[in-house]
Amino acid sequence: MPPKPLKQRGEHGLTADGRLKSGKLAGLSMYAAIWTVGWPVLVDSVLNSLVGLTDTMVAAAISPAATDAIGNAAYILWFCGLFMIALDVGATALISRSVGAGRWAVAHAAVGQTMILAVTTGVAVGALLLALAGPIASVMGMSPEGEILFRQYLRVCSIDVPLMGVLYAGIACMRGAGDSFRPMRAMILVNIINLGLSWMLSGADYAVMVKGADGGLVRKVVVENPFPFDLGVLGIGLGTILGHAAGAVLILLTLVRGKTGLRLRRSRLKPHWHTMRRIVRVGFPNFLETLGMWIGNFPIILMAGWIGADLVGAHILAVRIEAFSFQPGFAIGIAAAALAGQYLGAGSPRLARRAVLICTGLSAGIMGVMGVCFILFAKPIVGMLSAQGVHLAVTPRLLEITGLVQVPFAVAIVFRQAMRGAGDVKVVMWITWITTYAFRLPLAYALSGVDVPLPGGGRLENPFKEWVGGASLTGLWVGLCAEIVLRAGMFAWRFWQGGWTRVKV
Repeated sequence: MPPKPLKQRGEHGLTADGRLKSGKLAGLSMYAAIWTVGWPVLVDSVLNSLVGLTDTMVAAAISPAATDAIGNAAYILWFCGLFMIALDVGATALISRSVGAGRWAVAHAAVGQTMILAVTTGVAVGALLLALAGPIASVMGMSPEGEILFRQYLRVCSIDVPLMGVLYAGIACMRGAGDSFRPMRAMILVNIINLGLSWMLSGADYAVMVKGADGGLVRKVVVENPFPFDLGVLGIGLGTILGHAAGAVLILLTLVRGKTGLRLRRSRLKPHWHTMRRIVRVGFPNFLETLGMWIGNFPIILMAGWIGADLVGAHILAVRIEAFSFQPGFAIGIAAAALAGQYLGAGSPRLARRAVLICTGLSAGIMGVMGVCFILFAKPIVGMLSAQGVHLAVTPRLLEITGLVQVPFAVAIVFRQAMRGAGDVKVVMWITWITTYAFRLPLAYALSGVDVPLPGGGRLENPFKEWVGGASLTGLWVGLCAEIVLRAGMFAWRFWQGGWTRVKV
C-alpha cells in the first residue's frame, strides 16, 4: 500500500514530498534548508567569536594583566548575556513554530515584544553591571594592575549591554524565521568596526614570538600601531561598543523594512502580555539553565587563578581558540533548532528528528577535523595570537586536550540546540545542571589538584593533589573535557527517548 499523503497524516504545513510551505525555507529540500540556514550562521558565529578573540589578542599585546582583566570581564559579560540568551531562545522557538504553521501575525507580534524585552532587560542589566564593577573586581583574584583594568573595561562595557540585547534579539528573530543571511551581514559589519577600532584606539602593536640567535624566544613586532590614542583596555571596550551599535542599527532597519519576511511594526511595540508570557515561558527555564552553567563555571575561572599567576589569560585564550571549533557545531545546531521548530510546527516529528540527525553528523565531521588540527598544530596556532611567554608555555597543551573530545562536544551542542528550538527547555535545563554540578565541578577540582584559599590566609588542601602530580591547568582541562563526554551521552538519551517532539510552546 502506498504511503498516505502527508496532509492525511497530520503534517499539514508540508508539501506532499515533505517540504515546508511557509517562510524563507518554503519549497526547499531538507539538505537545502540546512545549508540555507547553516552556512550564514557558521560565518556569523565565527565572526562573533572574532569579537572576543580580537579583544583577547589586543589585550595580550598590552600585558598579561590586561589579558587577565579582559578574560575575567568576559566571564562577567557572559552573565549579562544569560538574560539575552534566554530571551532569544524564547523568541526563536515561538517564531519558528509560528512560521512553520503559517501564522505570520503571531510571528510579527513576537518580534515587537522581543525588542521591548531586549531593551528593558539590557538597560537594567547594564545599570547593575556599572554599579557592581568595583566590588566584583575585588573578588576575582587579579593583580592590582589587573583589577584597575578590569574595572575600567567593565564600566565601559555596561553601556554595551542594551546594544548587544537589541542586536542578538533581532538575530534570533530572523533565524527563527529561517533567515540567517542578514544576521551574518550584520556581524560582518560588527567585526570590521570592532577589529579596526579596538586595535586603533588601544595603541597595541601586533607581535609574535620567534626564535632568537641563542635559540630562545624573542618578541617581534609584525605590525606597529601608527595611531596616537594609546587608550589600552578602554580602547578595546570602545571598539566593541561601536561595533555592536552599528550592528544593532542594521538589524533594526532590516526588521522595519520587512526584508526577512518578519516585520517590526510600531503597533507591535506596545506590551502584549500574552505574547510576552509565551516568550518568557520558554526563555525562563533556559535562563535558569544557563545561570546554573555560569555559577558552575565561576569556580573554574577561580581555580585557574589559584593555580598560578597570569593563568586566567592562558585559560581564556584557549577558550577563544577552541570557539573556532565549536562555533561550526553551534551554527549547525542553530539550523537544527530552526528546522526542528518549523517541522514540529508543520506537524512532522519524523522530519524534525531526521533534520537533527543530519545536522549532528555534519557537526561531528567538521568539529572532528578541527580537533585534529588542535592536536597537530597547537603551538603554531597559539604563537600567531599571543607573544606572551606564559600563553605559549601553557595554552597549546590545553588545545591538544580539547581536540580529543570535539566529536562528543558536537553531539552535545546540536542535540541541546535542537531541543531548545523545539521548546524542550526544562529537560535541557535539568541535564545541564546535573552534568555541571555532579560531574564538571567535581572532576575539574579533583584533576586540577588545586588548593582552595580560605579567608585569613589559610588553604584547603586538595586531597587528590599528590595523585594528579600537583596543581595544573592541564588537569583542570582534562576534568572539563571528561564532563563533555558525559553531557553528550545524556543529551543523546533525551533525543532517542523522543519527549522533546511532544513539547508545546
